[in-house]
Amino acid sequence: MTTPRTSEYPIDKHFLERWSPRAFTQQPLTEEQVLTILEAARWAPSASNLQPWRFFYGLRGTPEFDTLLSLLVPFNEGWAKDAGALIFIASVTSFDGQRQNLTNSFDAGSAFMSLSLQAHSLGLVAHGMAGIEYDKVPVVLQFPENLKLEAAVAIGYQGDASSLPDFLQTREAPSTRQPLSDIVFNGHFTGEIKVPA
Repeated sequence: MTTPRTSEYPIDKHFLERWSPRAFTQQPLTEEQVLTILEAARWAPSASNLQPWRFFYGLRGTPEFDTLLSLLVPFNEGWAKDAGALIFIASVTSFDGQRQNLTNSFDAGSAFMSLSLQAHSLGLVAHGMAGIEYDKVPVVLQFPENLKLEAAVAIGYQGDASSLPDFLQTREAPSTRQPLSDIVFNGHFTGEIKVPA
C-alpha cells in the first residue's frame, strides 16, 4: 500500500505503511498465519531476556474467538467481530513469587510491535485495543495472579471502510504523528506535554 504519511528523517517504509484499520473482510486466518505472527513477537527484546509476554488467540469461527470477542467492550466488539483472529496480550509481573518484573508492560509492547509488523509483512492488518473487560479476562482465561492483561489485537485482511458505521468510516485512514520536536528532548525536559491532534 502507499500512504500519505511522511517522516522527518528517512526510515523504513514499513513504519509508515503500517496502520490500524478497523474494517476487516471476515476472512478467517489459519493457525499457521497466527503462529507465524506470534513467532515474530517471540523474538522481541526484553529486559534480562525474561520474555514476559503471553498470548491468547482465537481463530474466526471457533469457540475461542467467540470467547475473546465477548471480553471486548461493546464498541470494539462491534467492528472486531469481522477480524480473522483475535489475540490477547498479557505479561508476567513477577517470577518465583518474589522477583518483580518492572518492565513487563514495556516488553509486551515491544512484542506487540513485532507482531504488528509481521502481520503487515504478510499483507494483513493488526489493530491493537485497550477497550477490554479487564475485570473479566483474568477469570475467564484463568490467569494466575502474576499475569497482567495488557491489550487485545484484531488481525485479518483489510476490508472496505463502507462496512463500518458512518462515524467510523471517516476515521478509517492512516493517522499522523506528533513532530519529533514535541516528543524528543536533548538531555532535560523542555516545553509542555501536548495532547496529540
